Amino acid sequence: MKFRVFDNDVDLSDFLPPDIPMKGILIGIVLVIGLVTAWNTVYQIEPEEAGVVLRLGKYVGTKNPGLHFKLPFIDQMVRVPVERQLKQEFGFRTEAAGVRTTFSPAAFLGESLMLTGDLNVAVVEWIVQYRIADPYAYLFKVRNVEETFADMNEAVMRGVVGDRTVTEVLTVGRQDIELNAQIALQELCDQYENGIRVEQVVLQDVNPPDPVKPSWDEVNQAQQQRDRLINEARADYNSVIPRASGEAQQTILQAEGYALNRVNRSEGDATRFKSLYEEYRRAPDVTRRRMYLETMGRVMVKVPGKVILDEKAQGILPLLPMDGLRRSANLVGGGGD
Repeated sequence: MKFRVFDNDVDLSDFLPPDIPMKGILIGIVLVIGLVTAWNTVYQIEPEEAGVVLRLGKYVGTKNPGLHFKLPFIDQMVRVPVERQLKQEFGFRTEAAGVRTTFSPAAFLGESLMLTGDLNVAVVEWIVQYRIADPYAYLFKVRNVEETFADMNEAVMRGVVGDRTVTEVLTVGRQDIELNAQIALQELCDQYENGIRVEQVVLQDVNPPDPVKPSWDEVNQAQQQRDRLINEARADYNSVIPRASGEAQQTILQAEGYALNRVNRSEGDATRFKSLYEEYRRAPDVTRRRMYLETMGRVMVKVPGKVILDEKAQGILPLLPMDGLRRSANLVGGGGD
């Protein structure tokens, strides 16, 4: 094989090693071209990805996970992690995640410094977790989609924080802020058609700015002390007032019960007296004797020692209970014989 260089005939075999024939080189070149062509024809989509196929820069379709083929040197495949949860951080940056996560020492106050609704300032750090729901919209609907999504996050969070007081932002309103920010951010993503589905907005840390932290801590401690004193006062109130109310109610019920008892007993005594009077009017002697006997029956039961004598008896000594009298004498005389 010869070709002309500078009007001289040169044999190409003069430049080749003596042991490698020209045919072998051509076969090698064909094999390399075949391998490159095969490499650009077959591609594998991983389970967490979707493949967006472009033909001469134009979108032609989206491929699911698996083995696929494309036109070599004409089609281009872009991998989009549709099943992977992505995140963006605002106000801080994670340098290395692990058992001991390390964060960037730089301050990102341009992102985190915000004005609240009561014209106070708070440093808000948050994380947005999202997924790519539409690969085509993610790649072609919005230019610089990641930067645009970050700007959308800042705009939404500043709007949500600006509608609340600094106390709500720092204490009780965190969950409400996260929920409202997620809803507003998703609505904005749908409006922009950027193919992103927002899954969670998490407030990482919310603090007052460093220059006012000491004053804020003092105010917070004063509020906590105030709340503690209020709770203690309420506890005392709840322990004293119900007990006093219960005692008053008990006294009232006792008085009512006593009054009812006295009235009922009085009415019963009056009724009994009237019935007794009616019987006495009908038979005075019998009623008088029955009253005498009933009264003596009640009285004599309470008398410890009794001596019953017959009015016709001549001698009383044999009838006296000597053992009872002796015991009574011992009690009176102090136990002597």
